[in-house]
Amino acid sequence: MRHIISIKDFGRDEIDALLEKAAKIQKLGSYKRTLEGKLVALLFFEPSTRTRMSFTSALARLGGDPITVDSVEGSSISKGETLADTVRVVSSYVDAIVLRHPKEGAALLASEFASVPVINAGDGAGQHPSQTLLDLFTIKENMPLDGIDVGLLGDLRYGRTAHSLSYALSNYDVRLHTIAPKSLEMPAGHMSELKKRGVEVIEHQGLEEVINDLDVLYATRIQRERFPDSASYSRVANTYRITPDTLKDVRENLILLHPLPRAGEISPEVDALPYAKYFRQAQNGIPVRMAMLEEVML
Repeated sequence: MRHIISIKDFGRDEIDALLEKAAKIQKLGSYKRTLEGKLVALLFFEPSTRTRMSFTSALARLGGDPITVDSVEGSSISKGETLADTVRVVSSYVDAIVLRHPKEGAALLASEFASVPVINAGDGAGQHPSQTLLDLFTIKENMPLDGIDVGLLGDLRYGRTAHSLSYALSNYDVRLHTIAPKSLEMPAGHMSELKKRGVEVIEHQGLEEVINDLDVLYATRIQRERFPDSASYSRVANTYRITPDTLKDVRENLILLHPLPRAGEISPEVDALPYAKYFRQAQNGIPVRMAMLEEVML
């Protein structure tokens, strides 16, 4: 039984194999119903649009069916049931579980009690492996994954998408640039681990310092829901805003990514520029998540 909990559990060869599988699925156009008769529990205890809907769509395209829980209030967790007990029970109903949870480590805990494969669809400020794989897939559509400069912008303290992506990129020959306001820098432990893995990481506070040297700019929103109070959030909200003027002297091959939703950090006027790949990035969630579902269920 194979769980997908953290991108750190994957080596380069395994990542490349999953990306190649997703590319083959995407190229087919029409999909084989390889999961016909399979049931998957989509347990989403934290708000989600793209991740929940793309997993649902991916499952349907493969012939499987979902059983869904869309909130804590809609489950027995609201009555005091533990996640461990929920997972034990749900495992007896389905062939796999896709879990999103606000607490870091929840997916790992679930995998210890589940009798079916578990896919982590985001756990607090921890990991988001399916997002990372579609991020890598989108980069690879536009350029090789080796020999590039990648900028991670925004909330790097709480941003699980940035954490997961940086770990994944440590399998490749990349130079990472972190761009974050004070108090939202990449956690020291995370930075230390990246450097131990041989990644060159350069820290910046201003986007203008580095944007013209990047091949990939990965922007993230400042996550209001991760802050202890509104005052702390207000101090850093709207620190960065990317406009067409911001991009006037960038490399011709630059791609601008964002896991979405955005909250003002990318101007809508940027959407029409050739650098903007974030809607394509969201679309790529379908073949990537199809590949992940097949990986754990076949």
